[in-house]
Amino acid sequence: MSRFIPVDRQTDYLLPPSVDEWLPDEHLARFVVDVVEQLDLSSLTQQYAGRGHKAHHPAVLLSLLIYGYATGVISSRKIERATYDSIAFRYLAANTHPDHDTLATFRRRFLPELEQLFVQVLLLAREMKLLKFGTIALDGTKVKANASKHKALSYGHAKKLEAQLKTEVNALIQRAEAADNDVATDGMDIPAEIARREARLAAIAEAKLKIEARAQERDAAEHTAYQDKTANRDAQRKAGKKPRGRDPKPPMGGPRDKDQVNLTDPQSRIMPVTGKGFDQCYNAQAAVDTESMLVTSIHVTQATNDKQQVMPLLNALTALPASLGKVTHLLADTGYFSAENVKVCGQQGIEPLIAMKRDVHHLPLFERFAAEPLAPDSEDPVEQMAYRLKTQAGRARYALRKHTVEPVFGIIKHVMGFRQFSLRGLDNVSGEWRLATLAWNIKRMHRLVVS
Repeated sequence: MSRFIPVDRQTDYLLPPSVDEWLPDEHLARFVVDVVEQLDLSSLTQQYAGRGHKAHHPAVLLSLLIYGYATGVISSRKIERATYDSIAFRYLAANTHPDHDTLATFRRRFLPELEQLFVQVLLLAREMKLLKFGTIALDGTKVKANASKHKALSYGHAKKLEAQLKTEVNALIQRAEAADNDVATDGMDIPAEIARREARLAAIAEAKLKIEARAQERDAAEHTAYQDKTANRDAQRKAGKKPRGRDPKPPMGGPRDKDQVNLTDPQSRIMPVTGKGFDQCYNAQAAVDTESMLVTSIHVTQATNDKQQVMPLLNALTALPASLGKVTHLLADTGYFSAENVKVCGQQGIEPLIAMKRDVHHLPLFERFAAEPLAPDSEDPVEQMAYRLKTQAGRARYALRKHTVEPVFGIIKHVMGFRQFSLRGLDNVSGEWRLATLAWNIKRMHRLVVS
């Protein structure tokens, strides 16, 4: 008698198989379908004109994209292939097979609509009692752009290339004028060579204009900062105090030779990456609820520094429906600290806990259990926050930050496999980051429900 399970690939099913029987009851793909079916997709369906061949329903395409991003299958070609190879994807597609061009076009076309779908999922999480606004943690992570850092062109190198190409064009024109008397042209197509160089000159001129425009924005910001510092030092002198340090130097205007633009994705920026030096990236921001670990708000910026990213978060929170609740505390690391950020949080009724400097991870034993400091007499919001950070309750609340937003980034990047944007341009990558965090939220909701 054989001790092995029989292998039979020839016998037909006695009854047609049901798609609904392919997956376990608590499978993530089933949960994705349940969530998408509860969303209002009218903003998507109304944009179909109804001409030509019948289209795949937006609910099917959205479910495939959400499940794909949640499980590390991000490429539209891989999703198309998975509708044949994967039981979960076949279930999501109801045994149909949308091609990769349909999926890619749908994703690119409906990126703006993802913003209100993102909010709908938060409202659904609220109804399921999975989300209750209170304390949120804000952080950012560098996500690689769909561009190589080696395709960046600096202003100094652009000027050198421009001079070189103009010299070559002049030489080719002289060669063309003497072509009738020169029988040895070595098979050179002079008009094509001139056209190629003129096209490169036009691209370089466009790149230089972009660098110069960025330089003007930087000059305006540096000039404002210089005026503020000068006015502050003058006020100290009038008050009879001697300002510390040297007087600030006026900023040098205009583009610098090291200023650069990427020719593949001009809106991306060279940014420092942990352990890898520098890379072509975007700075993806996310605010995470500390209790549920659901992402409540996102945005993408070209700025490497996080200091200016508190205000966009506060504006986004203000735009959310009041039924989601009220944020009471904001946690952020030292990269977000400034007196202005602390002030605006207080003005919106949010108690900030933003690290003011880099602290050691493990305090000495007696410092951890030392008596709490006396509350300051000053009403200055920065001093008040500094006091809260030293209290036992403040330290315990701030410690939630590294247990919430940082693990979310780690899972999105290393478990879901979202380490690089597929799209280009700030608006497009903002929509794709929203899609990735939407997939995380649904994945997290599924885990909270089944656990």
